[in-house]
Amino acid sequence: MTYMMLHSLSHLLITAVALDCGYNTSSIRERIYVGPDGCGILLYTGTSDADGTLGGLVQAGRKINRYLKLALELGRLCANDPVCAQRSPDSPHDDQSSLGAACHGCLLISETCCERRNEYLDRSLVVATVQNLECEFFVEYL
Repeated sequence: MTYMMLHSLSHLLITAVALDCGYNTSSIRERIYVGPDGCGILLYTGTSDADGTLGGLVQAGRKINRYLKLALELGRLCANDPVCAQRSPDSPHDDQSSLGAACHGCLLISETCCERRNEYLDRSLVVATVQNLECEFFVEYL
């Protein structure tokens, strides 16, 4: 569950940084760390073109509170809600058993940027969705 929450938050952060800074979401990559001593998210660039300048992401890192707030706002509502929010990873009728509340309208990004090929995602673990399962990590951040 911890990995899924951090992975979902990572995708929301990538989208928030891309929207605000003008990066392409396909030029930002992720690495998720989960261990007994702590957890973390690393966002980095993997290209050498104009979008891939390290200085841009360093500047974005200095405004992490702003991007975290924007990411959480983005996660609260999806263009495909309520259908997206009602998806369940254990649904026998769904061929994507590793996804909860996640679709191309909210969490899915370019598969080349995602360390798990857009699997193990569920935005209801990050913020409250219209389904309101009360399992979100960020209860009162906004």
